[in-house]
Formats: sequence, structure tokens, C-alpha cells
Amino acid sequence: MSVSPALAAGDTIRRSDRRLGVVMLTPALAYITVLVALPFLLALFLSLTNSSAGSLDFSFVGLANFRSVIANPVFQRSLQNTFVFTLVSQSLVMLLGNILARALLRPFFGKALARFLILMPWAAPISLATLGWLWIYDSTFSVINWVLLVTGWLEPGQWYYWLGDTTLAMIAIITIHVWRMLPFSTVILLAGLTSIPNEVREAAAIDGAGMLARIFQVEIPMMKPILTVAVLFGVVFTFTDMSLVYLLTRGGPYNSTHVLASLAFQDGVLGGDVGRGAAVAIFLVPVLVVLAIFMLRASRRAEVV
Repeated sequence: MSVSPALAAGDTIRRSDRRLGVVMLTPALAYITVLVALPFLLALFLSLTNSSAGSLDFSFVGLANFRSVIANPVFQRSLQNTFVFTLVSQSLVMLLGNILARALLRPFFGKALARFLILMPWAAPISLATLGWLWIYDSTFSVINWVLLVTGWLEPGQWYYWLGDTTLAMIAIITIHVWRMLPFSTVILLAGLTSIPNEVREAAAIDGAGMLARIFQVEIPMMKPILTVAVLFGVVFTFTDMSLVYLLTRGGPYNSTHVLASLAFQDGVLGGDVGRGAAVAIFLVPVLVVLAIFMLRASRRAEVV
């Protein structure tokens, strides 16, 4: 039985589309394989060994690294810090980002300049920005302390050592991270607010909905997919960020500001215990996977509704 020319042409087009799809996906798959999958498998392998920097000799130790890490008080403090750092900073980022996005949604003089200035913390290199914050938090020349002293909030002889106190150091780190992440959150939330038709807001206002009712019953449900993406990216970025802690406090004072990422760097790279550092880093994976699955499912349900 002969195949009609139209069907043959359709089959050819479909095969061509499939080949084109494979070609287009290959670079992304190669990127994920080389820069994500292979390093993860290598870290998993190293976490089961007693590998050390500067030596090619190693032996398998099973779960000994994980048992040692879990029993370490510094790891327990780092795990707690990681969750506190992530939850507090992301809550503040989403709250302040929402306020800024709503302010930028309104017309006012200098709006373009305001948007540019808001993006500056995100565009500034982390090392350069941290140098500025190190001066702001300096134990002798802290501009915050001098302002508090001049305005009467500090008594003569009273002084805050921002990076030398275990509680203040964590507050300082969270403050800088919120400052860095706020532009990213603001831009995403502004895009979400812009996508909501004005007719929807006007209809809610006509029905008697106040500002809070419009926000929580109209705008947030319509923005839920965008909010999910913003929170997911923010949490992943915060959970895996070690540069800020390392540049600002090196995990001090007394290992009180370490997060999992900075502790893995200290143990595996600076300390030379590659197996132990890999074991610490592996603890990031299950938390991030569970969180990503939960948030993506919530986003899909929101899109269906």
C-alpha cells in the first residue's frame, strides 16, 4: 500500500522537528551534565572516602564522614544558621521587595533613576560590596555606631562590635544579604504586579475590597506562580551562598556564623579534608530537592486554578 505524498511529507517534518529538538537541547544537557551532574557524583564519591588535599591516596570509609559531621557541634550550629539565614533573609526580601515593587508601580518623577539605583546592589561585585560593608561594620570606625552615638542611641563608652559578637555578626550578614537580594526580588515582583490587568483591581475596588483584601485575595493568588519562582531562586541562592560569610567573618567569631556552604569550604578546601568537606556539602542536596519539588508542585497547582 503506497503512502500519500502528504503523509510522507508530514512524517519527514516530524522527524526533522525531533532532530532539531535534540540538537537544541544538547548544549543545555551538556552544560547540566558537565557542571552539575558530574561534580555532584564526584562529591558523593569523595564523601565516602578519606580523601585529602595534596594526596592521591584514599580509601573508602563508608558513612564515617557523615557520622563524624553530624556529631560535630560546629556542623549542628552551621545547619541551624543555614535555616535561620535563609528563612529570615528571604522573608525580609519578599516583604521589602513587595513594598518597593508597589512603589515603583506608581508614576512619580525620577522613576527610571530609582529603578536604576535599586538594581545597583545586585550588579555590584560581591567582593567590592563586602569591602564597603566591612568599613560600615568596622569595630573602630563603624558609621552605624557613630550615627547612633551622635543621635543619643549609644551612651559614651558603649560600642557595638558588629562582627565580633556572635548575635550581631549574624544580624550583619543577614542585613547585607537582604540588601543584595532585594533588587532581584523587586524586579520579579514588579513584573508580576505589572502582569495583573488594571480592570481586575478596579473590579475588586468596586466590589468593596480594601487594599489588604486586594493584595491577599486578588493579587497574590494571581501572582503565585511568579512568587514561587522568586522564592525558589532566592532560597536556593541563599542556601548555597558561602561567599558573603567567608568574605565578611570567615565563619567567626568562634564558628558562630558558619553556614553549610562555608563550613564545607573551610573543611574541604582550607582544611584539606576533602572527604569531610564533601560530606558537609552533600547535606545541602536533600533539603534543596525537597524544597524544589514542593514549590514547583505548588506553582503547578496555582497555574491550574
